[in-house]
Amino acid sequence: MQTVVDEAAAEKVDLPDTWWRQNSHVAAWLLVVATAVLFLRYAAEVIVPFVLSGLLFYALDPAVDALQRYRVPRWLGALLILGAVIGAAGAGAYALRGDVVRIVADLPDGARRLRALTRSSGRPSTMESLRKATEEIDRTAAEAAGPSKPSEGVVRVSVEEPPVRSVDYLWSGSMGLVSLASYLTLVCFLAYFLLVADDLFKRKLVRHASATLAGKKITVTVLEAIGSQIEQFILVQIFTSVLVGAVTAVALWLLGLNNAAVWGILAGVLNSVPYFGPFIVTCGLAVLAFLQFGTFSSVASIAGVALLITTLEGWFLTPLLLGRAAQMNRVAIFAGLLFWTWMWGVWGTLLAVPMMMVAKAICDHVEDFAPAADFLGE
Repeated sequence: MQTVVDEAAAEKVDLPDTWWRQNSHVAAWLLVVATAVLFLRYAAEVIVPFVLSGLLFYALDPAVDALQRYRVPRWLGALLILGAVIGAAGAGAYALRGDVVRIVADLPDGARRLRALTRSSGRPSTMESLRKATEEIDRTAAEAAGPSKPSEGVVRVSVEEPPVRSVDYLWSGSMGLVSLASYLTLVCFLAYFLLVADDLFKRKLVRHASATLAGKKITVTVLEAIGSQIEQFILVQIFTSVLVGAVTAVALWLLGLNNAAVWGILAGVLNSVPYFGPFIVTCGLAVLAFLQFGTFSSVASIAGVALLITTLEGWFLTPLLLGRAAQMNRVAIFAGLLFWTWMWGVWGTLLAVPMMMVAKAICDHVEDFAPAADFLGE
């Protein structure tokens, strides 16, 4: 009897060691994932330019390849295509400079009208009531605690906040624009080098991926499939964003909204953010319509048209162009948006779906990642 008890005790003692040996690979993978997440979060300033340049490379690579087939040197073709894109963006910004100036000039008037709307009822606004309630609570708490006596040798001082100057905000905004311009310049240089190198990194990866000829052929096939799928997604995303921006701008112009071109471009840019982007555009246009026209019918028509355009694009056009194999389920999209927004802020919100599409393309063609591909897909 004693021998049986001793054997059972020995088995209980060995159980934790056995469990750890069987699941040590899980703990190792969790450690690797946690380290990767921390690295991506705190190295965003270094990684984001590479991600942007990689997406720009996949978007422009088909055009550069087409020029190369006509015996245009790759360095020249990359320079021409990238220069054309930068020139078109600069020309568009120059053409819209008047609309942007008018928007800035209309800001004080819009603020006055919004303030007048909040005070039109003659009753204090919700924010004003909340502020007064907070002050009363603080005053009551201070009276209940009683006056505090300063310690001996301690002199009370009061700190006066410097007045808020608009010049400081203008200066900080200008420096932010300069920083953004330098950031985008770095991205363009990286994209140019990637376009010129093209198959250089692919050949190196194939060279070291497998020692056999069959393995090298499989690697080439997988890389080509991944590149083709990513290029298709990015081109479809660019096409649909441009289409949504153009149609929205025309619709807003026909409805009489001021500076329709600028708001159309903003709608096209935010169209790359699923669900949240169209929601932000619709709410913003509703506020603008109310400030300009002051009628709920105008608000309903302008916001309804913007929502209709993005809905038709999201539910019909994009699935038709991408095909079922390249689509992702909504749970994965929402999870990716939350995760990458937490990681990289605004850049993470804009880049979440492209990066998830890249991950899905890789998982679709790598057998070990098949469960992840099944989770991301429809």
